[in-house]
Amino acid sequence: MKYNPDIHHRRSIRLKGYDYSQAGAYFITICTQNRECFFGEITDGRIRLNDAGKMIEKWYFELMNKFPDIQCGEHVVMPNHFHCIIHNVGADLCVCPNRGHTYNKGQSHRIAPTNTQKIGEHKGSPVRDIVQWFKTMTTNEYMRHAKQNRWRPFNGKLWQRNYYEHIIRNENDLNQIREYIINNPLKWELDNENPSI
Repeated sequence: MKYNPDIHHRRSIRLKGYDYSQAGAYFITICTQNRECFFGEITDGRIRLNDAGKMIEKWYFELMNKFPDIQCGEHVVMPNHFHCIIHNVGADLCVCPNRGHTYNKGQSHRIAPTNTQKIGEHKGSPVRDIVQWFKTMTTNEYMRHAKQNRWRPFNGKLWQRNYYEHIIRNENDLNQIREYIINNPLKWELDNENPSI
């Protein structure tokens, strides 16, 4: 079905006017389509990842190779969703040194940006790009294993269309979110994402 603004009212959950490419920490939650459990099970308050769950964890750490300006923080793969903290440490102001500039011995090759640079040219990786790449890579690998290794196939999409994010504003906020992530398997029986409740 083609997009029709009269019937499709998709409201953005992003904070209006906030630059998601700037340095900072972000709490991200990504859920599977229809809350289907593909990644393992909770037993005695602990997540037991299957091969698909281990694959999700692998691609999480690959984010740092794809996006050198981010660091991966606390995370947990749950049966049907994934929580993580992404630290966007920001990009260098000067990605490529000025080739016409000569350097004296001991001088740094980083130079201040000039007025000729395009606005936004050297910003860090936006959260939406990070999440999109993660979803793409995990979906592609899951599909390969569904064909070759008989992983349970998914219907339509592996992940829901959007994701939840929270801008971590201070150390207290960060510590509370870390604790939430660590304790998430213990609280599975009460979790809104648990399809059995």
